[in-house]
Amino acid sequence: MARILVTEPIAEGGLERLRAAGHYVDVQVGPTAGELLDLVKGAHALIVRSATTVTTEVLEAGTDLVVVGRAGIGLDNVDVATATARGVMVVNAPQSNVLSAAEHTMALLLAQARNVPQAHAALVAGRWERSRWTGVELSDKTLGVIGLGRIGKLVAQRALAFGMRLVAYDPFVSEDRARQMSVELVDLDTLMATADFVTIHVAKTPETIGLLNAELLAKARPGIRIVNVARGGIIDEAALADAIATGHVGGAALDVFATEPTTESPLFGLDSVVVTPHLGASTHEAQDKAGDTIAEQVGLALAGEFVPFAVNVSAAEASETVRPFLPMAERLGELFASLSGGGNDTLDVEYQGQLAGYDTRILTLSLLKGYFGRVSDEPVSYVNAPQLAAESGMTVRETATTTARDYVNLISVRGGNHALGGTLVGLRGEPRIVMVDDHTVDVPPARHMLLVRNDDRPGVIGTVGTLLGNAGINIADMDVGQSSSGDSALMVLATAQSVTPAVVDQLLAADGVTSVAAVELS
Repeated sequence: MARILVTEPIAEGGLERLRAAGHYVDVQVGPTAGELLDLVKGAHALIVRSATTVTTEVLEAGTDLVVVGRAGIGLDNVDVATATARGVMVVNAPQSNVLSAAEHTMALLLAQARNVPQAHAALVAGRWERSRWTGVELSDKTLGVIGLGRIGKLVAQRALAFGMRLVAYDPFVSEDRARQMSVELVDLDTLMATADFVTIHVAKTPETIGLLNAELLAKARPGIRIVNVARGGIIDEAALADAIATGHVGGAALDVFATEPTTESPLFGLDSVVVTPHLGASTHEAQDKAGDTIAEQVGLALAGEFVPFAVNVSAAEASETVRPFLPMAERLGELFASLSGGGNDTLDVEYQGQLAGYDTRILTLSLLKGYFGRVSDEPVSYVNAPQLAAESGMTVRETATTTARDYVNLISVRGGNHALGGTLVGLRGEPRIVMVDDHTVDVPPARHMLLVRNDDRPGVIGTVGTLLGNAGINIADMDVGQSSSGDSALMVLATAQSVTPAVVDQLLAADGVTSVAAVELS
């Protein structure tokens, strides 16, 4: 059972999911920075939203932390670099609020175009100002979309329904993909010079902080209107206020600010500005989805399983073809470390067959996770496995060939004097160890495994079986592989019970047996 510290309101359904998995969910809403340093001690997971700042000090105090979960998209309140260095996985819920954020963008776009909040405020204050708040239509206007990710794409789709022309800036989207969305890709200067409206949908990073500054705003089309439901700090608010005050920028609608919460901004006194207090994800549906998603991700991380939304894992994507091989890769790493005794300077990992046509980096991470989980005295995850490899001086080399030899797919690992190969077989994708030190075998990986090298002559298999039987150890599965020379053989056995050191000594003393390795897998 793990202790999960939750410092902000999360959908109860997600918390119940974690409790049902046997974890202790410690809800401590709104702790101060000092209180958080005490609360995080002994916690295995920390779940936050946007109000809690997970600093270097918090991560250092949380010596038992395995995962930090952000119930939402943005991670500017989490020190991801420090978390990665400490082997702490950081996960988020990137799809939980995309629809809510896109809809709020459209709401602000319309509110800005038609002066809805200003007209409302005047009317409830007793002023009928129909002529003052004349707006503009969206139809036939050009919308510039900065960032064509999940939210930007949804905004573009909805803007098309209003009859808008779409241009976008996103260096990570191909022209063909943009064309499929009826979007013309342009550079940022061109976007600002041609758009009537601009919406922002990029993450807050060192590269995007202050992206819309005084220099870029000066290049904008006169009368341009800007909407930001992404992150505060991407727009230079003082520069934007100046541009609106001079009339060069026609107006703005902002949901996010450089400092939050805030009730003061040079933008608040401008009639052509619409503001909301970071409501982009504030729908009941988004909150429920974020809570459910982050609970699932945290649960997977605590179980040591593949986590789809881990942001600080170098290969956090796994296709439907690759994903079933993750447990097999981890078992290969664990078994290889047991056979070799650790201390390998080089691991050569090869992927053969259909697998080679996919991104297999996550499989290599899984293999390293299994390997260092066997030899390291600290918890090993997808996050810190590459770091442990680097610290140990290990070189990991990957090769891939789509040419299928003996199997449709094969993962093999070599290092020193040892080699292992594994695959999945049958319609149910059952795991099999199919090669050990270049001996062909066929045995499912098991909790208790025994590898016996022996002279290839009659009677040795019977001797091994008799000794195990006398010790009360049942053989669940077994295969024998010959060496290419035919002089020696290798028995690989899956046993129902652990093989004790005393039994290993008896086997080593048997005539014809040259080596014995008893392996306990997790």
